[in-house]
Amino acid sequence: MYLGIDVGGTHTDAVVLKDGKIVASAKVPTDHHNLFSSVSKALDSVLYDVKPHDIRRFNLSTTLSTNAIVEGRTEEVGVIVSSGPGIDPENFRIGGFYHVIPGSIDHRGKEVRALDVAALDRAVAACREAGVSVFAAVTKFSTRNPAQENAIAAAVADQADFVSRGHRISGMLNFPRRISTAYYNAAVWRTYNEFADAVAGAAEDYGLLSRINILKADGGTMPFSVSRDQPVESILSGPAASVMGTIALCDISEDCVILDIGGTTTDIAVFADGAPLIETEGIEVGSYPTLVRALKTTSIGVGGDSRLHVVEGRVRVGPERNGPPMALGGARPALMDAFNYLELTDLGDVAASRAGIESLAALWDTFPEKMAREAVEASVTAILDAVEDMIWAINAKPVYTIHELLADKRVDPRTLYVMGGPAMAFQPLLSRAWGGRVVVPENYAVANAIGAALTRTTVEAELFADTEKGRMFIPKFGVEEAVGANYRLADAEADARRHLLARLGEFEALDEDPEVDVTEAGEFNMVGMRGERGRNIRVKCQIRPGILK
Repeated sequence: MYLGIDVGGTHTDAVVLKDGKIVASAKVPTDHHNLFSSVSKALDSVLYDVKPHDIRRFNLSTTLSTNAIVEGRTEEVGVIVSSGPGIDPENFRIGGFYHVIPGSIDHRGKEVRALDVAALDRAVAACREAGVSVFAAVTKFSTRNPAQENAIAAAVADQADFVSRGHRISGMLNFPRRISTAYYNAAVWRTYNEFADAVAGAAEDYGLLSRINILKADGGTMPFSVSRDQPVESILSGPAASVMGTIALCDISEDCVILDIGGTTTDIAVFADGAPLIETEGIEVGSYPTLVRALKTTSIGVGGDSRLHVVEGRVRVGPERNGPPMALGGARPALMDAFNYLELTDLGDVAASRAGIESLAALWDTFPEKMAREAVEASVTAILDAVEDMIWAINAKPVYTIHELLADKRVDPRTLYVMGGPAMAFQPLLSRAWGGRVVVPENYAVANAIGAALTRTTVEAELFADTEKGRMFIPKFGVEEAVGANYRLADAEADARRHLLARLGEFEALDEDPEVDVTEAGEFNMVGMRGERGRNIRVKCQIRPGILK
């Protein structure tokens, strides 16, 4: 059996699957002050008639890291960088404790200038005085030689709860993106690990013995233990789950749009020729470009719990959420109360919804029905406007799907697939406004949890080769082999694939024959005084994200 849990901003959903069928499902409110309770209640519901030792796979998705960043609930990070000549790291300043330390490594990994120890000590002292306890250490060519990043980490070790080192996040050479990625990795570390503790504790209490995995932004999963040091990979885990859930529930072969309408947000994704689009270089977080490879999604603050308010005589929906709708015990009217008032739904206490809408309408001297209708129309308009904006932006650039580059492709979706609790209520409204096909699949309310349960493990391998030294390394697997002077990038890609496939059993990823994608690859010639002396080669590959058959 497979267990999937999606910890959303409003609800925590859980499903247990056996032989492709749901044998148990649950939807419970997410208590952000007690995540252990939320996960435990979900497990309690779905494991009532299921033996924990029958669970072979336990996968999670969560919007926790994303919400922490959006809502400004991250902690301060001591960012310590060193770059050397050729680029000014001040152009990439992020956070309130950003320190530039003289020192540099060149493109071949040779230390050109040692770290300025006095400047480093001053930076560490300033962070200590401010009470900063998480850090990001990033140097320009640390992927070629991490010695200076490691030295920075050692310098802050006595006061650091966690140090995010740039070379451990990605081997790509994009220095600005590595700075922001390392920063956010540290900024969400504590919040994410509190969540991880809650999940691990709940799993132990229920006797779940299977390894726990977390969905990554690219639509694959990673071991929970690994994610504790790389929580930035869980950003957009929730939207990734909705995409993978759609793949699991629907047979998609055309251009289409996926909407996951939750209580807090609506997540939007686009498929081209039946495959989800992906951000190949990395997503932007808070306007900062990162190296987090992710499915291409966008989120807007429109959901069933979105606050209703009036601005300049017009009814607005969200982006704030002030608790649940009045129908479910909330104190202020929300979008689902407007749906209840118009008899489009009958959620919870309909009388409470009517009273809330009537009270808000009286404040603005308008008719309750008019206010409710404007709120519903505003939500539909906001969602479809966001869809149009996303499609326009996609068609302005090359189209990359999770599988390949689609040259000269213009995305022209004619179908909307709608997931999430309010999906059925939105279907006729979206159908009229969209003008195309609007599909609400079976089990739409727990699609994210289904996507989480069935998402394939995407094991990664990173290979480094130096033909001058005649050695090839895959640090993750402890592999070291001799290579010849004629060793090329194609040889490195073949070796990375071979070793990755040989090790899959160690990662419990043997459910089906996997495909291997090369996600990063590059080589550069090392030139000495007498000409070329060898090549430095790097390849990163992973099992292609997808749904288990």
